[in-house]
Amino acid sequence: VQLQASGGGLVQAGGSLRLSCLASGFTVDYYSMGWFRQAPGKEREWVSCISANTDTYHSDSAKGRFTVSRDSAKNAVYLQMSSLKSEDTAVYYCAATYGSTYCKGRIYDHWGQGTLVTVSS
Repeated sequence: VQLQASGGGLVQAGGSLRLSCLASGFTVDYYSMGWFRQAPGKEREWVSCISANTDTYHSDSAKGRFTVSRDSAKNAVYLQMSSLKSEDTAVYYCAATYGSTYCKGRIYDHWGQGTLVTVSS
């Protein structure tokens, strides 16, 4: 099982960015896929997730600004981020855990390497 996150970079506040998470060794359709982030000096926090049944959930900080989606053909998940703020600056990780119903609050077994998002004010 491997997860490869990409798409991070430097963006101005108010801008948008799309993160990608390419999965291999398993089929994302059968997994809950989550996005997490860790800002400098802070603990890792959950951002968004998509269940195998395609239900999506977002943290309060992400709600209304971020969208999580899945592309079964590419075996990938995406995090579309808009209206970015300086406090969104962090390393973003994608993660996976087997299961179909409720992706929020679950323990994730597989993690990607992270991609850095820097939002300049």
